[in-house]
Amino acid sequence: MAEAPPAVPLRGIHHNAFRCRDAAQTRWFYEDVLGLKAAAGLVIDTVPGTGAETPYMHIFFELGDGNYIAFFDSPFDADPDWFDPKNSFDMHVAIEAKTKEDMLAMQDRIKALGVKCFGPIDHDFVESVYMYDPNGIQVEITCRTPDHGRIMAEEEAHLGDVLAAWSERTRALKEEKFGANSLGNRGSRWPAMGH
Repeated sequence: MAEAPPAVPLRGIHHNAFRCRDAAQTRWFYEDVLGLKAAAGLVIDTVPGTGAETPYMHIFFELGDGNYIAFFDSPFDADPDWFDPKNSFDMHVAIEAKTKEDMLAMQDRIKALGVKCFGPIDHDFVESVYMYDPNGIQVEITCRTPDHGRIMAEEEAHLGDVLAAWSERTRALKEEKFGANSLGNRGSRWPAMGH
């Protein structure tokens, strides 16, 4: 195998995108409740990259750092069960507040608008409050604690050892559940994607 060229710095996340049940309902939650700016709404009739004739709406909400959270409203190929509340280990979105006071003020706003909002929970490096959006996605509003930088630096320093120990501890179970071949996959074995 040829040597890969060096990685170049990636600037940040432009957008994370998820499926939504209804763009108008999703706009209500992200704009009216969370206060994000509804930045774009594109209606497209064919899927770029595949050409499949599947009309959908792609709606974007802008965060304070200029990045976006986006959603696909595509009822033609949607599975209703997808919108059941998801386990936070499977999917959640964490949006950062500048301060703990801002996080708590947002929690008060969210509750006042009739949305259940749990917390705050202290995770040592962050504190967070949690709710579900109308699409079954857990949304976390989080703020960094004063020890955030120190904790993350300490965790980075021994990540290799922790990862190796975790892999050893869980390898047999993963091989049983997923198969050894799937764990060793490090190439492009996934189908071509487009949207």
